[in-house]
Amino acid sequence: MKMDISPLLNEWEYDSGKNVRVIKLEDNRKVIQVRKLIGIEQYELEGRPDGKKPFGKVSVLAEFSDRIHNYIKIHGSKKGFIINHDDFLLLQYEAILNYYRYLVLFQIGDFERTVRDTDSNLQICDLLENYGLNEEDKNQILQYKPYIIRVNALARAMINIKQNIPEVAQQVIESAIIQIKNLPDLKNMNFQYEKIRSINYLKATLAEINQKPLSKIEKLQLELDDALEIEDYERAAEIRDKIHELSEKTDNKI
Repeated sequence: MKMDISPLLNEWEYDSGKNVRVIKLEDNRKVIQVRKLIGIEQYELEGRPDGKKPFGKVSVLAEFSDRIHNYIKIHGSKKGFIINHDDFLLLQYEAILNYYRYLVLFQIGDFERTVRDTDSNLQICDLLENYGLNEEDKNQILQYKPYIIRVNALARAMINIKQNIPEVAQQVIESAIIQIKNLPDLKNMNFQYEKIRSINYLKATLAEINQKPLSKIEKLQLELDDALEIEDYERAAEIRDKIHELSEKTDNKI
């Protein structure tokens, strides 16, 4: 087996605007490839992103769903079922794989599969919330639940908009805002940040669906979120400065 991947990299030069492609392999299996600055990532389009079948199942999530089902058959209820640290690590790794794939799926407009992957991660959140033995383990995942809900809602809303039913898209976004607001509080800075950020982003999306004009600050806030999403921190700093400048001008008029 040839170890040098230079020919692949040379064949597909890096271009930030054209760095994702879906290709069909020789066995007719479709995969997503992402050209990075110094490499290529590949994700399965179906099943687990890495193509593996843990415990002979389609996913770790499926394995734990079966474990709970079997536990109930033996014990009569879910009471006493736990997810220990080793279990958590398996679920966390799978959630991370799903995260990286659904970022790409959302980017290329594959909203159905984005919903699929975010649904899976929300189910992982529920498992840890209900059965996680260690609070620190649980918070490692639950701190990002507002973000997962947001992406899930945006993808479902986009599906409805493409089907020309904006009123359903509006309901999806409104429901997600309420869901995020009602999340149990975590004493975690990332959770607080993601909660505020996700609610603001969804409110701005709702305004766009309702065709209400956004203020300059709201537009800049969306640009800031997008810049942070792709880790363009230099651009994010510039946008923050503009938001601060506009906010000061607005305050001086009051």
